Amino acid sequence: MLRFPAAHAAAMCVLVGLTTAVQPAGAQAWDDPRTMALVERATKGRAEQLADSTLVDYRATAHGYLTFLVQLGQGFPDPPSVVKSDELALQVYWRAPNLSKQIIEGRRDTLLLPTDIRYHRDHLGIVQNNFPNFIRLGEGDEVRDVPHPLSADGLHLYDFAIRDSLAIRLAGQDRFVYEVAVRPRDESAARIVGAVYIDTASAQVVRMAFAFTHAAYLDRELEDISIVLENALVDDRYWLPYRQDIEIRRTGTWMQFPARGIIRGRWDICCYEVNARLAPTLFGGPEIVEAPPTITSSYHWTGRILDSLPPDVRAATEADVRRVQDEARDLVRTEALSRAAGVEPAARRVSDVARVDRVEGLALGGGASARLGGGFGAAAAARWGFDDHQAKGRGSVGYEWTSGRSIGLFATRDYRDVGDRPEVSPLVNSIAAQEFGSDRTDPYDVRGLGVELALGRWAGADWSVVAAHEDQNRLAVHAAPWHGAYAATLPAWSVSEERLALDARRSLPATALGDLTVHAQLRGGSFTGRDTTLAARHPIFERAFVEAHAQRKLGADALVLDATVAGVRGSSDVPAQEYVFLGGPVSGPGYGYHQFAARFGATAHAEWRVLVPFPALSLGAFGLAPATATLAPYVHTMYVTNGASFATAARGWYPSVGVGFMVLFDLARFDVARGLRRGTGRWTFSFDLAPALWRVL
Repeated sequence: MLRFPAAHAAAMCVLVGLTTAVQPAGAQAWDDPRTMALVERATKGRAEQLADSTLVDYRATAHGYLTFLVQLGQGFPDPPSVVKSDELALQVYWRAPNLSKQIIEGRRDTLLLPTDIRYHRDHLGIVQNNFPNFIRLGEGDEVRDVPHPLSADGLHLYDFAIRDSLAIRLAGQDRFVYEVAVRPRDESAARIVGAVYIDTASAQVVRMAFAFTHAAYLDRELEDISIVLENALVDDRYWLPYRQDIEIRRTGTWMQFPARGIIRGRWDICCYEVNARLAPTLFGGPEIVEAPPTITSSYHWTGRILDSLPPDVRAATEADVRRVQDEARDLVRTEALSRAAGVEPAARRVSDVARVDRVEGLALGGGASARLGGGFGAAAAARWGFDDHQAKGRGSVGYEWTSGRSIGLFATRDYRDVGDRPEVSPLVNSIAAQEFGSDRTDPYDVRGLGVELALGRWAGADWSVVAAHEDQNRLAVHAAPWHGAYAATLPAWSVSEERLALDARRSLPATALGDLTVHAQLRGGSFTGRDTTLAARHPIFERAFVEAHAQRKLGADALVLDATVAGVRGSSDVPAQEYVFLGGPVSGPGYGYHQFAARFGATAHAEWRVLVPFPALSLGAFGLAPATATLAPYVHTMYVTNGASFATAARGWYPSVGVGFMVLFDLARFDVARGLRRGTGRWTFSFDLAPALWRVL
């Protein structure tokens, strides 16, 4: 039989009850007498310090992770990447009426990407007594003096409603917990939004789960903060901290490059000793302090930080935190959780500001975005090519719900690159195109009007739809490189097209293959040729693309697997720009850039990453690069069939072997590969930055 300490067993019962809702109570009206009687008892109990004068003090231990993650790209399509993770061990002390002390006796960190992040001191410890009467976060830099709902002021500033009841079996007795929804009476003020779970017998807080109105955020870069505090019953009398989760999300505002920083704190508290006769002198000075180096350096850790990091910490949003965000959106209007209105410079990526290719030559651009309030927004961007003497741009207006769903109308004239995945980062491509005539893009002209919808999450995936009318045309080479010569442009068809595209992305952490990400796209439409023999006819095409990426850690090494499948069919021939293009550092190492164009293509890639010694390099305030590099031998293969007449004749398998070498936190990668198919394979060499950065380059 498994045995748990009393506090742990109690908390486990709470967690089961909170998810199963054994005894539904039926939703109550806001501020009805029954609800207010319970809330007033809980408020009075907090004022009397947990409603029991026998609790003089306690000591406990806390173990936690403080993790900094980053997401990049418009709409943040990929799961966040861990940048830095700190593991902490604390001794926790509390003494009536409101004294708290936390001593960090163990701390270690792992830096996976360069960062100069410094945490606020209060992020390094736990929340005592479910926050004081005025809630502060980030030492008052993030949230300051937000009234607690269970305080004398809070009773008049919030609305309350019993939403559910839960039965918990503890020590042979049934205890009942009410879930009380909390919303601000003034949604434009700095308040919390969420739920408080109250034990009906003692009127003590069992759980708090809440977010904040946007007026509460003092840091303008804050997107949202979500907090979950869970308590356990100690000595069959006191509800004391058991588990705590906090998620703080920020998005950059300079030029609005799509980058999101996430701080996640996860704490487990146990091993309580109640009424330990703690000396009052213990509580002098700051609440959270670090023990002397002689103590912290000798703390015994087990295994590596990343091996013990909970899997859900790496997820896009931890499940409990997602529920907090969803429930907050249900309780208040969109405006209460939305950012304030304003206009800012904007760009989706660096190459929207400056780029070089064989069609435009040097192109410079910029843009602006406006939050109009009430979930409405608008954006516009423009770019001028100095060699093609053409203006490109995009304008859009839209509405976004706080759930993340959105709808927008757009008009665009831009150059779209063919292929399902880019073969090179925009930054490296601009340098190579300008200096060496190596332009690994195949653009064609697109002018269109359409509507785009972000449908949110369904069946574990994030869905989006785009419907548009487009006019597409071939482009010509206008620029000249410093050295060498540019290749000809793609023979794109000139067509007028009605198209519909459905996109789905899903991340599955901790599968048998490791962390797995799947992306699928279905698109199709009808087109009319203007400069081809298809004039006056309306053929259709259908196209599908699926990619999967998995990475599994095996000790210090990692196995990386990658696969794609794509195909297109039509009632007659299809435009050249809709074919499947393969060949290049990503889709076909050891073969030429877009050497193959076919009706059907697939790729498979298997790579073993192993750490090797390498000189440690200082990056100043951004940390010290590890004294290791990553060696990544790999095997790769392509399969193509029904090749296009304008590309290399191809059919069958095209294998290759190669090795990658990654340095500086794996942000820079060198590759050498050899294509093994006789007559078409060759040696190829490439350098680029990490693909995770491409979305903002």
